[in-house]
Amino acid sequence: MMEKFFNTADPIKATMHYYIPPLERVDWPEIQHLIASGKYFVLHAPRQTGKTSAY
Repeated sequence: MMEKFFNTADPIKATMHYYIPPLERVDWPEIQHLIASGKYFVLHAPRQTGKTSAY
């Protein structure tokens, strides 16, 4: 089997790439509260932290 590696260009494939499951990183109750309240929030992070590497 091929060794896993960090992917920065294509969609993430769990069998090939290292990744952090996206649903475990989010505080859903807080986000739902912000949306229901009509408040805004920002996804902020340095480059190459996976903001666009979602599947």
